Amino acid sequence: MVRLDGVPPLAYDYLVLATGSTDNYFGNQELARVSFGLKSLEDATRLRNQVLTCLERADAEPDPEARRALLTFVIVGGGPTGVESSGALSELMAIVAGKDYHEISRAEIRIVLVEGADRLLNAFSFRLGRYAQRVLTRRKVEVLTGALVKSANGHSVTLSDGTAIASATIIWSAGVRPNDPIGESPVPRFRNARIQVDEWLRIPGSPGAFAIGDAASPRVGDRELPMLSPPAMQAGRYVARTIVDEVRGSQTERQPFHYLDKGTMATVGRNAGVTHLPGGLEFTGFLGWLTWLFVHIYYLIGFRNRISALAAWAWDYLRHDRPIRIILAAAPGPKRI
Repeated sequence: MVRLDGVPPLAYDYLVLATGSTDNYFGNQELARVSFGLKSLEDATRLRNQVLTCLERADAEPDPEARRALLTFVIVGGGPTGVESSGALSELMAIVAGKDYHEISRAEIRIVLVEGADRLLNAFSFRLGRYAQRVLTRRKVEVLTGALVKSANGHSVTLSDGTAIASATIIWSAGVRPNDPIGESPVPRFRNARIQVDEWLRIPGSPGAFAIGDAASPRVGDRELPMLSPPAMQAGRYVARTIVDEVRGSQTERQPFHYLDKGTMATVGRNAGVTHLPGGLEFTGFLGWLTWLFVHIYYLIGFRNRISALAAWAWDYLRHDRPIRIILAAAPGPKRI
């Protein structure tokens, strides 16, 4: 039986828990209140609204200090999400500064990427991390490594060394934690609260129940699977085949789940990307960017979606423009200025 809040218990034959993850602020509730996450489409819409609102206000702001805060954007976390966000934001500012906002120059806009480790992209090789940092620096992103965020409010960010950065926009990409679907249930867990499933992705002690994705992982040696989309996609297909076989009464013994690592990649912006493939093969620059592009196109659902996305990206690439001028209605987000 599945017990849910506010409704009677539900019986099931098969249950798959795939509740994903949410931002991890490591207990800093003030930072959670004032920063923008990047976990959903709604988060992205709120962030776009914030960026455009800051540009609109700065374009007419006479006070230098207020203007400086409006034009300073702080991204916390130097993993793939933080690197990609920094690169995309820098590219956007190069397009709109002076063109859509005539009183704003690119030199006034400050984009700061804060990372607690000593380099970017810790999940990648040292070479790829250094490459990403060089590209971002050339594109006028300030990269602060070995720096932690101590506190933040709607007007500034304070780092662990006491440095204060006046900013109206704080973007959080420094960590995630699993969305816990079962609360205090006594199932085995990893230190980060992910459910520890068996080799067949079943929840111990719960017949017919599976858990996949960021919410759970089997133990792989002394580790767990990374909280990324490829393991979740492979686990989803594995569980789907398992359920279909059992419904059909197949007598074939299913092999334990094995995650096939096909590599990791990230884009640093236009014509710049990093790709790491199994066996130590690595790409950077235009080739790394093309690899990232076509892998993302390939995994879109449906041929029509792939062609549509490819055509839209090709048009944006050739015109070097972004049609993102409209501020849309969105659910309330962080309390801002």
